[in-house]
Parts: sequence; structure tokens; C-alpha cells
Amino acid sequence: MKPIEQNEIYEHLSQFLKGKGIDMKEGTYTRRIQKGCSLLTDAVNLTQQGMTRAKTEIDKRLEQMRQVIHKKTAPKSPPRAPTSAPPPTQGKPGRAPATAANAPAGTKRSTRRRKTRTRGGRKK
Repeated sequence: MKPIEQNEIYEHLSQFLKGKGIDMKEGTYTRRIQKGCSLLTDAVNLTQQGMTRAKTEIDKRLEQMRQVIHKKTAPKSPPRAPTSAPPPTQGKPGRAPATAANAPAGTKRSTRRRKTRTRGGRKK
């Protein structure tokens, strides 16, 4: 919105009253009405400026809030593959670590669970 000119409200009020048959002549009451219209104009213009500043600040904070929400809810990126080969694992020379993938074909690792004791000596 563009700002209101200093005498604009007073002029509109004078035209309105003239249309209703009331003529405003120069005098003390006219000057007081003019001062009141001037104060109203200043109040409206300052309010418009304040609202513009508040809107700008709210938009800025809202954008910051959106960024925070986006960072918190964005899916995690997959881990990057190392660019160089990983260092060899330290173990006994000539033997690979014992894993199910490295086991010879036809052999199976035991999947039996250990029996544990609980209080009172009972078995699970």
C-alpha cells in the first residue's frame, strides 16, 4: 500500500460532508478536525511501515524454520564409498577370517543356541 498524503483524509472528509450538505468554513473547529486527520494519517502511515517490517521479519524467520525442518526431515545420504582400497586386515598370514561367506562349500556353521541359566538354576 502506498502512504497517505498529509491532507488527503481531511479533503475526503470535507468532500463527504459537503455531499451531505455540511459546509466546513475556516475556524477553530476546522483546524482541530484538520489536526485530528493529520494525526490519523501519521498513525496509518506508521502502521503500514511497521506491518511491512513485521512481514519481512516473519518471512525471514519462516524461511529459517523451513530450512531447519528440511534438514531434520531430509533422508540421510548413503555413505560414500572410499576412494582408495581399505588397508588389509591383520590376521594370521595365509588364512582369511572365519565367516559364513568364506566357509568352504558344503560346510555349515552351527546355529545352535547356548543354554543359559537364570536365577533359581532353571534352564530357559
